[in-house]
Amino acid sequence: MTDTIFALATAPGRAALAVVRVSGPEAERVLRVIARGAPTPRRATLRGLQGVEGKPIDKGLVLWFPGPSSYTGEDCAEFHLHGGIAVVDSLINALLDLGLRLAEPGEFTRRAFEHGKLDLVQAEAVADLIDAETAAQAMQAVRQLESPAMARWRERLIEALAYFEAAVDFPDEDLQTDTVEQARYTLRDVLREIRRGIGDAERGRRIREGYRIALIGAPNAGKSSLLNGLLGRDAAIVTATPGTTRDVIEAPLIIAGYKVLVADTAGVRDTDDEIEAEGVRRAEAWARDADLRVWVVDGSASDGSWRRAKLEIRAGDLCVLNKSDLPPGADAAGVLAEAEAAGMRILSLSVASAGADDVRSWLENRVIEVLAGGEAPAATRRRHRDGLLEAADQIEAALVQMEPELAVENLRLAIRALGRIVGSVNPEAVLDRVFATFCIGK
Repeated sequence: MTDTIFALATAPGRAALAVVRVSGPEAERVLRVIARGAPTPRRATLRGLQGVEGKPIDKGLVLWFPGPSSYTGEDCAEFHLHGGIAVVDSLINALLDLGLRLAEPGEFTRRAFEHGKLDLVQAEAVADLIDAETAAQAMQAVRQLESPAMARWRERLIEALAYFEAAVDFPDEDLQTDTVEQARYTLRDVLREIRRGIGDAERGRRIREGYRIALIGAPNAGKSSLLNGLLGRDAAIVTATPGTTRDVIEAPLIIAGYKVLVADTAGVRDTDDEIEAEGVRRAEAWARDADLRVWVVDGSASDGSWRRAKLEIRAGDLCVLNKSDLPPGADAAGVLAEAEAAGMRILSLSVASAGADDVRSWLENRVIEVLAGGEAPAATRRRHRDGLLEAADQIEAALVQMEPELAVENLRLAIRALGRIVGSVNPEAVLDRVFATFCIGK
């Protein structure tokens, strides 16, 4: 990290304003050339900006952040200028003339991580905050950025390890008893918090990625009409021809401030059509992995098609007995019995008569019930959860060890597991994967 990097930190294209960031050892020299000197640190100063040969570029605000008191921990500068494409290109060309390099995606935040300004979980929270589409996602990211729980747990485990090592190094009977008991108290407390974090990891994943809802059922049950009603627009084609939907149609939706991904799946039935059969296979896969399945059934039917279409239904899923505006068919009684036996919730309505509003209201209550919580989850990614599981196993092993010497090794492994999460112990490949997801300029 001896080179100096730069990037446009605002969206490309014509805009009222643009921000260009610079980080590295040449940042102060850049300010001397382009802004005729570095302004007072951390104070926005109006300056005329010029190219290497003195040609005027623009007049804008300049900020100077000497390291280590900067976002990356290095010398940093920012240029706030007018957002015209020609203006921004002129400044970028001037920076290239000075020998600077365009930053790679996430390189500013990676440098902040390398200089100890953020741990890896906090760096991921920065990416989540940039990508946040809902208030819930943004709040979760902010709390994760401000309250690095895993780093705190790791420090407490290091503290407990010191107690055990003291008992090993100074085997006086009274000292050993006191220090080991103090360490066990700390371990039990940390283990409770980690278990709570593991249990809440799925909620964190759902908030970050979106709560997945699969609309399943037989052809012409009303799934596509329900999707269109939930979205308030025609996202899926609706016809009287069975099998119109051949693939999974995914559509994002904001419900109660949370991101929801609703999927209209192919109508499930036995078919010799290769394309339709592939659609049924994909419907089955989506239903299996969804957080909630909405089983849409034609309440006026009498052909028994609902039996083949009850994909992966589970307790707590929703059964929508559709077309209540029509005379009930022979299938209705069997569907209700099946849904009740499976522990499903049941709504009888007509999607064609604004019944989608009733479904949306029910989904809103379910999403709030599942995703709302008093605290932001500590774990929001699978790698977080895997590391916490490993740490919890090692702490449990340390607690049952009778000899401090044996508990020491378990604690070292637990600390290492948390270290991989926060980035103090991490293969280069993991870092590359994490920061590659960032946008350029951050």
